Amino acid sequence: MLDRSIGSARTLPADRGLFVMGAIAMTGVTVAGFGVHLLAGRSSFEAPLLVHAHAVVFMGWLAIYLAQTALAARGAGIWHRRLGWLAMAWLPLMLILGVFVVVDMVRRGETPFFFRPLQFLVLDTASLLTFAGLTLWAVTHRRNTDWHARLHFCAMVALLGPGIGRLIPSPAFMPWAWEATIAVSLIFPLVAIVLDRGKAGRVHPAWAGGLAALFMMVLVTEVITYGPAGKPLYRMVTSGSAGASVAPLDFPAPPGPPPA
Repeated sequence: MLDRSIGSARTLPADRGLFVMGAIAMTGVTVAGFGVHLLAGRSSFEAPLLVHAHAVVFMGWLAIYLAQTALAARGAGIWHRRLGWLAMAWLPLMLILGVFVVVDMVRRGETPFFFRPLQFLVLDTASLLTFAGLTLWAVTHRRNTDWHARLHFCAMVALLGPGIGRLIPSPAFMPWAWEATIAVSLIFPLVAIVLDRGKAGRVHPAWAGGLAALFMMVLVTEVITYGPAGKPLYRMVTSGSAGASVAPLDFPAPPGPPPA
């Protein structure tokens, strides 16, 4: 039977600041990562239309997540639920466009030079699926606010890689660039767990579920990348494209100096 005391008005005040600040921090880091990349000239508005569509949907999700967290903190339940319906319609767009962009980059042979192409393909897809799975899990617990908020927090962590990877000096961490990105991402839930425990006096079990999903994402990436299924998957995705000539487990050559 559902414990009606979980997520009650008695437990919400201690949580509000934690989740609002977490949402602001994760959104800020992601926007900063892409913003720095744009200002440095490493991103361009001349990218394919698919990339622009993905960017609009991705940034739209950040706005939805931040707004949802703020509405919940203010106790605006009606508006929180209404925006939740929009979020559920937005979720498949996030997943579909995200996967399409990853596949398109791999097929064009334009994956970041500090990631192995196969690793990039598997990790980014696994991240999107983990995000979608945790989001849906959070929705099934929407009447249990303790679980709902923490699972959504962990779902957001699954999306931090692209932003963090643009903020940290990823080439300096080669050949462990993606592991470094994941390690930095995990700082957010670990800090939240420590702060949450300090207020509640215990570690909420939702954190264990969220972290388990994130670690499973890492494990699946490793198993597929270096297992027997990895190279056939890469050949299938890149068949008939420029990416087929790129070795799946070799680091691509770094970009040369800009033309004079």
